[in-house]
Amino acid sequence: MPDGSIDAAELKRRLGRVGVWASTLSGAPASFEREAAAEMEGLGFGTLWVGESPKGKEALAHAAILLGATQQLMIATGIANIWARDPVAATNGANALEEAFDGRFVFGLGVSHAPTVSARGHDYRRPVSAMRAYLDAMDATEYEGPLPEPAPRMLAALRPRMLELAGQRTHGAHPYFVTVEHTARARAVLGPDPVLAPEQTVVLDTDPDRARQTARRFMSLYLGLPNYTNNLRDLGWDDRHLADGGSDELVDAIVAWGDPETIIERVRGHLDAGADHVCVQALADTPERMLEDLRTLARSDVVSS
Repeated sequence: MPDGSIDAAELKRRLGRVGVWASTLSGAPASFEREAAAEMEGLGFGTLWVGESPKGKEALAHAAILLGATQQLMIATGIANIWARDPVAATNGANALEEAFDGRFVFGLGVSHAPTVSARGHDYRRPVSAMRAYLDAMDATEYEGPLPEPAPRMLAALRPRMLELAGQRTHGAHPYFVTVEHTARARAVLGPDPVLAPEQTVVLDTDPDRARQTARRFMSLYLGLPNYTNNLRDLGWDDRHLADGGSDELVDAIVAWGDPETIIERVRGHLDAGADHVCVQALADTPERMLEDLRTLARSDVVSS
C-alpha cells in the first residue's frame, strides 16, 4: 500500500460493516445522484461503491460528484478499470480526491475483462502481471499536491493470485459476483489483516419464480465472462449449474432474495465468513426503486448486521 496511507484497521472502521453497491447510478442525472448519495448517508450506510464502464461516467469524476454531495459517506470505485487511465493520472486523481474530501475516497482498481480490454487496444493475456506493473508505476509516481495521506487502494480480486496481490500490495480485496463460500476462501488467502469487502446482490421479492427471473437477468452478463465462471468452477459449480442462466442453486447462492430478514441473514453470512464490509446491490428497474429497497433494508436494520 502507498507509504503514509492509513492502515487496514482504520479503513475497516471508515467503511463500516455494510455499504451500497449502486449499479444504476451511473446512468442517472448528477442531480439525482447527489440526492441519492445524501439519502444513503442518512440511512446509515457506511460506503457507496460505484462501477465504471466504457459507456458510463469516468470513475474519478463520478466519485467527485458523490463526495461533493455528502459529508461522512465513504465513496469507493468498484471498480476503476486500469486500462482507462495511466498510473500517473490514476495516482494524482485519487490523491486529489483523498485530500479534498478528508479521507473519504477509496480507490478500487481492477483489470476488467478481455472483451473490454481488447476493444481499448490492450493485451489481456497476463492480468495479474499487468496489475502488479500498474501498482509499481503508481508507487513510483511523485505527487506534489497537499496530501495528509495517500488514497487507500483495493483490488477487484476473485482467484488466489489476484487475492494474494491485493493482500500484499493494497489495503485488500473487493470481490464481485461471489458466494459466502468464496468469502471464506478469500479470507483464508488474504490472512486476517487486509480488508475484505464482497459485493452481495439482493432482490427484495418473496415470490421464488419472479425473484429468480430478476436474478437471472442480472446474472446473464456475468455468466458469459470467464473471470466469473472460472471462479465459480473453482468453487465446485459445474456446467449443469452455469447453463441457461444458472441453476436455482447457483442463483440462490449468488443473489439473496426474499424479505429483509433473509437479506440480512445473507449479509451476516459474509461477515461470519470473514468479510469486514459487505456492499449490498439492490436489483431494481430504476434508481428510484433501488432507493426504496435500500430504505426498506435500512428500516430493517441491515446496517447493524
